[in-house]
Amino acid sequence: MRGAEATPLRLARNGPSLLETGGKEHTVVISDVTLIADPAGALYWPDERLLAVADLHLEKGSAFAARGVLLPPYDTASTLARLRRLVERYDPRLVIALGDSFHDGDGPRRLADSDRLALKVLQHGRDWLWIAGNHDPDPADGIGGRFAATLALGALCFRHEPSGAACDGEIAGHLHPLARLARRGRAVSRRCFAGNGRRLVMPAFGAYAGGLNVRNPAIAMLFPSLAFTVHMLGERRLYAVTGAHCLPD
Repeated sequence: MRGAEATPLRLARNGPSLLETGGKEHTVVISDVTLIADPAGALYWPDERLLAVADLHLEKGSAFAARGVLLPPYDTASTLARLRRLVERYDPRLVIALGDSFHDGDGPRRLADSDRLALKVLQHGRDWLWIAGNHDPDPADGIGGRFAATLALGALCFRHEPSGAACDGEIAGHLHPLARLARRGRAVSRRCFAGNGRRLVMPAFGAYAGGLNVRNPAIAMLFPSLAFTVHMLGERRLYAVTGAHCLPD
């Protein structure tokens, strides 16, 4: 997977099929359910007071360090701090982490005491659901919350990996979608939501999580004929563009 570029996204208003939302809430509709897509890469369902994030990959830095690849060991603290700001903004009754919340099964044990406390504070006074991912398929001790393979709620189904068949109301992660556009003579890549009104694939939320181009077959196959919209994460807003206008690698 390729990492997203850190360059701020500034898109011209006259780009093809491009929509910027300004300071207003950016909404997406999946199976007739209206959701708020947040520029931080989270999804909020106002009617259920539900906040969803995908692919936190906590303790990825320490996992790499164990293999001799040294990265700054602050990814967990940074990811939890960004999640705290979302919890403060939306005050959800339920937070869902859509799998690969830890980079490996030993990640919960490696949590620093300060990060474990920060997670406990985030969970206080609300329900918290860990969805099983391919990196963390089993329930873990000492991290609070509940564990499940999927969650069906109303018209929506929350899971880690998108199902192969068409699935109405599916909200998933796993694929770390990344959109690439040509803007002002150069290519700009950013994490994004990808959806077609029936299903939505969420961006990875983790500080060290990479990205997979939405034109990659693993993502494109979910949306026949490139009939989907990407919602690219900007600094303070999202930008919507049709999948057909996204560039391959």
